Amino acid sequence: MKFTCTRENFRQALETVSPLAGKHAHLPILANILIQASEAKVEIISTNLEVAIKTLVRAKVEKTGSFTVPAKMLTDFVHLLEQETVDLEVEGIELIITSGSTHTKIKGMLADEFPVLPEVEEKYGYVVDVGFFKDGLQKTVISVAKNEIRPELSGVFFRFSTERYNGLLLAATDSYRLSETHVPLLQNGEKEISCIVPARVVYETIRLLGITVESGEKQVRLFVGDNQIALRYGMFEMSARLIQGRYPDYAQIIPTNFKTTAQFPVDHLINKIKAASLFTVSGINAVSFDLNASENTIGVSSASTQAGEHSSELEAEIVGEENSILLNHRYVLDGLQHIGSGKSEFCVNSGDAPCLFRPTGNENFLYIVMPIRQ
Repeated sequence: MKFTCTRENFRQALETVSPLAGKHAHLPILANILIQASEAKVEIISTNLEVAIKTLVRAKVEKTGSFTVPAKMLTDFVHLLEQETVDLEVEGIELIITSGSTHTKIKGMLADEFPVLPEVEEKYGYVVDVGFFKDGLQKTVISVAKNEIRPELSGVFFRFSTERYNGLLLAATDSYRLSETHVPLLQNGEKEISCIVPARVVYETIRLLGITVESGEKQVRLFVGDNQIALRYGMFEMSARLIQGRYPDYAQIIPTNFKTTAQFPVDHLINKIKAASLFTVSGINAVSFDLNASENTIGVSSASTQAGEHSSELEAEIVGEENSILLNHRYVLDGLQHIGSGKSEFCVNSGDAPCLFRPTGNENFLYIVMPIRQ
């Protein structure tokens, strides 16, 4: 194998695939990346057996072939190169890198020891806008369950073309809160299907879309198979195993009517909650919200025997009756910080029923928090 490419193209490709490679007690080669040079292209691949990432490098190929080298060492080394052009060649079990006056040999492993990646099953294909998709994933994944006692809750639920929304519906819940986001489809697969994508795959997708968004590409292609999902964007492709199981019918807990609705500036309430959080009992994180319709204020208060107590008020536009609810401040902050600037709605029925936060005038994101029972 022998090819020449620019340092910048090679560096970007390595940054795309390298974070996935890591130490594995039984398969040391998973700490390596696979470099494959064909007559038409150079591919760089990494996998942890559950997720695989492949990216292309524009290069001039003199000799085809393949080889694997330690991901971290190669990435760290390429960052230190100063010349614009990099020549790479394999001799035996070494990758020889020449750039300007630099001549380096990195020991690797033969490519036939690298795991064979399954072919992506392009059974159902969909196209989404990269900005809407990344934003939707970021807003939804915050509610994924952190443990795997119930495996189906440890991922984000994807549903394409539903009766509730003719697009991609994303949802996640850990039983204490729920996020749901709507992402428009630019190309519809014309079939209502659903799947559960592991949270670590969602975080990896967010990372990849973040570092490659400068490519100028606007569309992300999604392919869903029976037990696999694949994503193509710009110069990279990622495939991953899906979580097997049935996602709970969460829609039944989403309230449709509310006794009290408050509108408020998001940044103002975030500030009030952060102040109140300093006076909560660790582990419970309880903050009281009192919606005063006659005064058009939201009272935010907390107390603990160790820290003391705190209360403040926030001006708001409130419709409905007086209401109060006790919530975990961490859950509320997670939701509000993903609503962004501007105004939000805070919808309450009682202190014993789930409440809802959503951006004012925007039906594409909702965030539900279960109350702390007093």
